[in-house]
Amino acid sequence: MIGEVVGYAENLTPVALIGAGGIGKTSIALAVLHHHRIKQRFGENRRFIRCDQFSATSAHLLNRLSKVTGAGVENPEDLTSLYPFLSSREILIVLDNAESILDPRGTDAKKIYGLVVELSRLETICLCITSRISTIPSECETVEIPTLSMDAAQDAFYRIYKKRERSNMITEVLEQLDFHPLSITLLATVAHQNKWDTERLTREWKTRRTSTLQTEHNESLAATIELSLNSPLFQELGPNARELLGVVAFFPQGVNGSSLCWLFPTISDGTNIFDKFCVLSLTYQSNGFIMMLAPLRDYLSPKDPKLSSLLCTVKEHYFARLSVRLDPNEPDFRESRWITSEDVNVEHLLDVFTTIDADSAGVWEACNNFMWHLYWHKERLVTLKPKIEGLPDDHPSKPDCLQELSRLLGSVGNDVEKKRLLTHALKLSRERGDDEDVAVILSDLCNSNRMMGLYDEGIQQVREALEIWESLDDTVGLVDCLIRLAWSLCEDGQLDAAEETAFRAINLLSEKEDQFRLCRSHRLLGTVYRSKGEIEKAVHHFEAVLGIASSFSWHDELFWAHYGLAILFHDEARFEDANSHIDHAKPYTGNSAYHLGRVMQLQVDVWYRQGRFEEARSEALRAANVYEKLGAAEDVEGCRELLRWIEEELNNLASSGQSRSGDCGLPQIAYFLHVLTFHSRLKEPGG
Repeated sequence: MIGEVVGYAENLTPVALIGAGGIGKTSIALAVLHHHRIKQRFGENRRFIRCDQFSATSAHLLNRLSKVTGAGVENPEDLTSLYPFLSSREILIVLDNAESILDPRGTDAKKIYGLVVELSRLETICLCITSRISTIPSECETVEIPTLSMDAAQDAFYRIYKKRERSNMITEVLEQLDFHPLSITLLATVAHQNKWDTERLTREWKTRRTSTLQTEHNESLAATIELSLNSPLFQELGPNARELLGVVAFFPQGVNGSSLCWLFPTISDGTNIFDKFCVLSLTYQSNGFIMMLAPLRDYLSPKDPKLSSLLCTVKEHYFARLSVRLDPNEPDFRESRWITSEDVNVEHLLDVFTTIDADSAGVWEACNNFMWHLYWHKERLVTLKPKIEGLPDDHPSKPDCLQELSRLLGSVGNDVEKKRLLTHALKLSRERGDDEDVAVILSDLCNSNRMMGLYDEGIQQVREALEIWESLDDTVGLVDCLIRLAWSLCEDGQLDAAEETAFRAINLLSEKEDQFRLCRSHRLLGTVYRSKGEIEKAVHHFEAVLGIASSFSWHDELFWAHYGLAILFHDEARFEDANSHIDHAKPYTGNSAYHLGRVMQLQVDVWYRQGRFEEARSEALRAANVYEKLGAAEDVEGCRELLRWIEEELNNLASSGQSRSGDCGLPQIAYFLHVLTFHSRLKEPGG
C-alpha cells in the first residue's frame, strides 16, 4: 500500500487515500511523507496540511497553502499569485482530513473544489489527499484503504499493549473489531494504561464493547464516528438517515442493495441516502450488500431494537416475506430463494427478537417459516436450536419448531438428533390431539429411521400416518406417506412392494396436478429399478425426473436424478458415464454442503474404482472437510474409511513399483465388501 502511493508521488501523480474514519489514512500519508525515496525525490519540499484545523473557505485554504509552502504571499485571492513559487520547485503536499473542505455541501464547496483541482494539475506539485469522502478530483488516482491484516493487527496491538505472550482470546477480539486500526490502537492503549491482563481485557470488551474504546486523553471511536455524522453532507440527508444507518449497523451482512424497495417502501430517496453513506465511507459495498465495519456497527446499532421504529418495520417486512406458502409446483417458488443470500441477516433478526420479544407468537411463527425456507433452499443448522428446545412444552409453537428444526438436522445427516426432536414433538402433538401434526411427524420419523437402517420401526410409523391421512381424506398427505413407505420398503429389500407402493402414489397423483410429487415418485422408481438391476427402466424414470425438474428449475431434484444415475453407472462399471453425471450433479448442490459432500464421496469411489488413487485421496480429504464443518461425524468416518482403502492401495503400488493410475483390479470379494459399506452411507433422503 505505502509502496503504491510512493510510486504515484515519485511520478508527481496526484493521489487520494479514501476510507472510513480511523482506517489509517493519515498514518499511510505520514509514512509516505517520510519515506526515504520521497525524501530523496523532494528533499525539504514536503508539506503536510491538516484541513480540519482551519475554516472550510477558499480564502483560508489559500492562506494556509501560502504559509506552509513558504510562498510568502499575504492573503492570496486565488492560486495565480502562488504560481511563481509553486512552479519553481517540485513539492509534495499532503491535504490531510480533506473531507472537512471537500464536503460538497459546505458553504464554499465549489470554490474549494476548483482550487484543489487546479492544484492537482500543476506539473511541479504532487498532491496527496486523505479523505473520508470520495468526492475528490477526478485527476487523482484513488486508493481505497482496507483494514489491517491479522498479522499487522496483532503487531499493532502488542506494540502498544507491551505484553510479549500472544493470546487467542485477544485475536478473537481483534477479529470482532474487523482489524480496524483506530479501534485496535484505542483498545491496546486503554488496556495498557489500566494494566489489564488478557482475561480482564476480554471481559471488559464483552461487557462494554466499543464503549471501552476511549483513552484518558479523550481519544475515542465515538468522536471519530460523530465527526462523520456531523458533516454537512450527512446532515442534508434528513431525519431518516441516522435510523437507516442504524438498520445497516444492526444486520451482520448490512442491507441487500436489491432489497431496498421492499425493506424501506416509505423512504422514497432511500437509494440516494445509501449511496451517500458510501460516499462518506460510513458503509461499503460487498457482493451486492451495503455493509459496515464492525466497530461502526457496534456503535451505531440500536441499543434497544424494539425502540427503533424503522428496524421494527423492517422486521415485519422480513416476516411477511417469510410467511408465503412454499409450493414447488407454483412458478413463484423460485423467488423464495432470496433466503440463500439473506439467511444470516434473518437469523440474527430472529435471534435478537426471540430474546427480547419471546412472548410474541409472530416471532416464533417467523422462526418456523425461516427454517422451512432453509430446508428447501439452503440446508444448514441454525443457532436458534437451544432457544427452540428451551421453550416450555406448553408453548403453542414448540411442536412445529421442533419439527422444522429436525428437518434441518436430517438434511445435514444428523438423523439421531433428528429422531430425538421428532419423538419429543410427537409426544406434544399427541397430547394436543392434533392428528394432522401427528401424521406429519410420524412420516418424518419413518424417514429418519430409514436413514439409520431401522426399517421395521419406520414402516410401522408411516403406516399409522397413512391411516390418519386416509381418515382426513388428504391426498397430498397420503402421497407423501406412500413415497416415504416405498423408500423404506426399497432399502429393506422389499423391492416388489416398494414398486407397487410407488405406483399407487402415482395413480393418486393422476387426480391432482402435482408435478413435484410426480417428480419424486419417478426418482423413487428409478432407485427401485436400479436396485432390481432393471437398468433401462431405472434410466427411464431418472430421465423423467430430469425432464420435469428442468422445466421448474428444481435444483434439488436435478441433483438427486444425476446423483442416482451416477450411482447406477458406477455399479455397472460405466465409470465415464458416472463421472459425467457427477459433473452434472455438482452445480445443483447449490447451498447444500451436505449434497456437495455426498457427490464428492461418490466421486472418490468412482476414481478409486478407476485406480485414480491420488485424485481420489485429494477428493476424500476435501469431502471429509465438508462433513466436519457440518458436524456429520458418521460421514467423516466414512471418508476416512475410504482414505484407508486408498492409502493401502497406494502403499501396495509403491512397494510393487507399479503405476499409480489405471484399473486397480481389486480382488472381487474385497471390493464387494467395500461397496456394501460404501452404499450403506449413500442414502437419498426420499422427500
